[in-house]
Formats: sequence, C-alpha cells, structure tokens
Amino acid sequence: MLRDAPADRDPDDVATFGVVNLDKPPGPSAHQISAWIRDMLGVEKAAHAGTLDPKVTGCLPVLTGAATRLAPALLEGPKEYVSVLELHADPPANLESVVGEFEGPIYQKPPRKSAVARRLRVREVYDLDVLEVAGRQALLRIRCESGTYIRKLCHDLGRALGTGAHMGDLRRTATTPFDDTDLATLHDLADALAWLRDEDDT
Repeated sequence: MLRDAPADRDPDDVATFGVVNLDKPPGPSAHQISAWIRDMLGVEKAAHAGTLDPKVTGCLPVLTGAATRLAPALLEGPKEYVSVLELHADPPANLESVVGEFEGPIYQKPPRKSAVARRLRVREVYDLDVLEVAGRQALLRIRCESGTYIRKLCHDLGRALGTGAHMGDLRRTATTPFDDTDLATLHDLADALAWLRDEDDT
C-alpha cells in the first residue's frame, strides 16, 4: 500500500505508520525512548532503528505502529558519528596520518557487555577525519558500517598512537537514510501532540 506524505495524512494515521527522527538525550536507553514514544502516541508498538548506549546522543529513528516491520532494513545502513578521542598523553605530530590508517576494513571483537557473540569480525570504516585537536582531545568524524564499536575504535587508535586513549562524548549524526538536519526532541513531540489535542477540543 502506497501512503501519502506525512503532511498529507491524518495524525492518527501517521502515528500508526510513521517514524520519529529523534534527537536522543543522554541518560535513557534507546529501548526506553521507544517505549516512551509508543505510550505518548498511544500505539501498540514502536521500535528504534539502531541502538545507542544511554550516554550517547543524537540521531535515533523510532518507527511506530506497522512501520516497525521496516526496522531490520534500516539497521544495516551506514552510520555517522562525531566523537571526542581522549588521549592519555600529548598528541603526537603524526596523529592525523595514524588516524587515517584506520579507514577501510578493520578487525573488531565486540566488548564484554555486548549482546552479540564476542567473535573477531571485520567492519568497514568509510571515512575517518580529525576535525579539531585541543590539548589531549581530538574531535573525530566517523562514517562506518553498522555494528562498528566506536569505543573499541578509540581504544585501538590510542594504542596505535602510542599514547593510549578512550572515547569521550559520542553523538550519532546520521543513520542512513536519516541525519541530524531535521531531528525532533521528546519535548517537540510532546508539544506537537498537546497542540493536536487542543485542536481536537476546539
């Protein structure tokens, strides 16, 4: 069934087959966010397209109602992040060239807390850029294959640089086909629903 654009559909119809491109705040899990949106919209189910750890912010598409069937198709698309690389010593002069060596296929083993089997696997890093360096912090932009562990990537970068490093703040800026140019917050969604209910009462 081919559906009209969201702006041309009834709000109740959008809720039962729609997507919220959410700007996830730090704190709640992606599962908790999905449950809140499900309850706010009064639909039977909601599902996120690509999990984010509680502390991570940014682009979290949440599919609602019958649209949850599309979640597996969205999970496999490339992801883009901006991350702070926290170096454990002053950055070496060759920082950018070493970081650039991590573009392409890399080996990763999922962390112990991961829900998947801890087997060595290959993931593709499509682009890895150093945007800024300040003191012992480097701001990175990472475009990568789904399932790439950014925390592990930062650890491995630290080893290659000889300084040691860990991941600081992390924000997802895109998960294909969605990006951070049109994100909505939970407050935006709550305000829109309140406005629609007020319209119905008048």
